[in-house]
Amino acid sequence: MARRTGRGAAVWRAVVRSAVVTAVLGLSWAAQPARVAVAAPEVPSYAFADDVRSAPATKGTTGAARLEPGATYRSSLQGEDKAYYRLELDGVSDVYVSVTAIPRARATLLAGDGISVSVQDADSTTCSSDSVTVGVAGSPQPLTAWGARELLPGKGLCRKAGTYYVVVERTGTGGGEEDTDLSGSRSWDLELAPVSEAPLAKAAATGAPEVWDSATPTPPVDEPVSARGGAGFAEAAAVRPGVWSDEIVPGQTLFYKVPVDWGQQPSATVDLGSADTNSGYVVDALDLTLYNPVRASVKDTGIGYGGSQKSASLPPLPPVGYANRYAPTDPTKSLRFAGAYYLVVHLAAQVAERFGEGPYGLTLRVGLGGSTRAGPGYARQSVPRGFFDVGAPDPVLAAGGDTAAADASGDGTSGGDPAMKAVAVGGIGTGSVLLMVLGVWTLTARRRSAAQMRVNAQNPTA
Repeated sequence: MARRTGRGAAVWRAVVRSAVVTAVLGLSWAAQPARVAVAAPEVPSYAFADDVRSAPATKGTTGAARLEPGATYRSSLQGEDKAYYRLELDGVSDVYVSVTAIPRARATLLAGDGISVSVQDADSTTCSSDSVTVGVAGSPQPLTAWGARELLPGKGLCRKAGTYYVVVERTGTGGGEEDTDLSGSRSWDLELAPVSEAPLAKAAATGAPEVWDSATPTPPVDEPVSARGGAGFAEAAAVRPGVWSDEIVPGQTLFYKVPVDWGQQPSATVDLGSADTNSGYVVDALDLTLYNPVRASVKDTGIGYGGSQKSASLPPLPPVGYANRYAPTDPTKSLRFAGAYYLVVHLAAQVAERFGEGPYGLTLRVGLGGSTRAGPGYARQSVPRGFFDVGAPDPVLAAGGDTAAADASGDGTSGGDPAMKAVAVGGIGTGSVLLMVLGVWTLTARRRSAAQMRVNAQNPTA
């Protein structure tokens, strides 16, 4: 009877060692985090959508690139030149176009520097206009303004089907040489995101509600869950109502998104941690802005910073409702859709000069008041499809986002960061495999040893 000796035993040991090494290496790999928290003053560049398209700007309407609702476009704005883009619209849909301008990270800007966005028809009639500036601190940051062709009752302008133009231009004077590239050009990158909203199947109220719960919401005080804000709208970190902890460096802008349904009232508070040093004061040091699903600004708040911890909250906001579009002013007017709302936080670059390069601790407290109501009943889908619908869970949010380290259950695996879930599940699985392999190895060795002892007892001279 042949016995496993020599080469056979060596092969078996090699197989077992390979399995063990593979398991150990697999466990080590699984333990690597998917993303690393900010630990250096370098500010990440703005994150454009992965499927972004190119849309070269033109200085006039002739040859203007066409923008299709549902797509996202990348372009640039050259100095004082106006940038033109074209829309081909029907006569029944509302269309919105957000424009995010990205100044150079080290640009020297003045308080009035920014962009303006307007939508015009083929006869030069202005359908809408909006503008945004960097503010008192002059800190370079993504600037988002929006334009619209709205079909509101009682307004006869811009109602026809046909060609319309999106016009983007810079405001202010610029800060000088540091606002230029190596060629001397004062070019800012642009991200444009057009969206089409379908008409209603049935007529609805045309007056915004005058009475709503305007009590100041109480910020949540749950144990903070680790989050990592995105570097652009396309990378906004999905967060639920609750408390989220993050880090931010001077000059950085972080993006988060939270689903808000019809009838709900979003609220948010941002806390900035204390600095290691206390040297002076920065006006308009931290900004928190709420944007609606089409990236129109709803409301913002800002705080100065003197080195000690500070907190700022958005004011009470009315419930999201279709009829809010008929309100005369914001924030009510912008709370007209259900969908993904964005919370954008910016820490002024000047903070580094006074208090160091950081990073600084950041706590975001997100709340949702009110009660969910039925939607207005659109006649057809928006473009992109389901844009104003929160009925289907966000796939990233359903998995805990790429931000949450653990959910409220505290088990560390049922929610939270997918990378950490992979570590937990992979670690458990790999550990089980490792234990199983070691068990088989030990059992086999013991059986082989016992068999050898029996053979020696039966044949002492062998």
